[in-house]
Amino acid sequence: MVQRRSPKNPVNSVRTVSDTKRSFYSLHTRPVNSIYRRVVEELMVEMHLLAVNTDFRYDPFYALGVVTTFDRFMQGYRPEADKDSIFNALCRSIESDPQQYRGDAQRLVSAASQNAWDSVLIPEKSGEFRDTLSAIASNPKFKYSRLFAVGLYTVIETSSPETVKDAAKLTEALKQACQALNISEDKAQKDLELYRSNLEKMTQVQAVMADALAADRKKREERAQAKAEVPKDEATSES
Repeated sequence: MVQRRSPKNPVNSVRTVSDTKRSFYSLHTRPVNSIYRRVVEELMVEMHLLAVNTDFRYDPFYALGVVTTFDRFMQGYRPEADKDSIFNALCRSIESDPQQYRGDAQRLVSAASQNAWDSVLIPEKSGEFRDTLSAIASNPKFKYSRLFAVGLYTVIETSSPETVKDAAKLTEALKQACQALNISEDKAQKDLELYRSNLEKMTQVQAVMADALAADRKKREERAQAKAEVPKDEATSES
């Protein structure tokens, strides 16, 4: 016998990427700036695929990766006021709480700013996040993600900015963290190389946009000034 599925409550239903996109655009109804649309949709798809994966478990390091990725790649977005709406819609489109992401990310950044990176990332040395780290290290089915790696990187960067500027020191720091958490060092290194490369490219695009906006603003100001001076010139010629 064929089992019929109720359209309102399908058996073993899993949200699709299309479901998440529809949800996002129903929550954030303003158009997304075309230059940033790819950033938003790629992040949305990545978060969706993790959310529907049975092995995935939310944690503060993943949250920090999401928040850092969004904030850095969305720098310069106009209108500025739309950024909060877009971030909130991203989280809610996968049925998550944006305030939890922001709160957990801030808590982790605060800890990293006051402690050495290894005392935040190494289970044996960690205080506040020890249980979370130990659960990750002892979970053979832990679902690693690029966003998790970005969270680790952000902790190291916040705690020790000089470390991320030295390739050898960064490699060693990531090696220690990955070994302590039983995750692939190779994957983390490759994901972070791509992340930093893409961020550099986006920073260049944002700089070009800022220059173009400044040039356009200057032209508008010059035209406005020229118009304001016309009556004065006419009055002089008449006299």
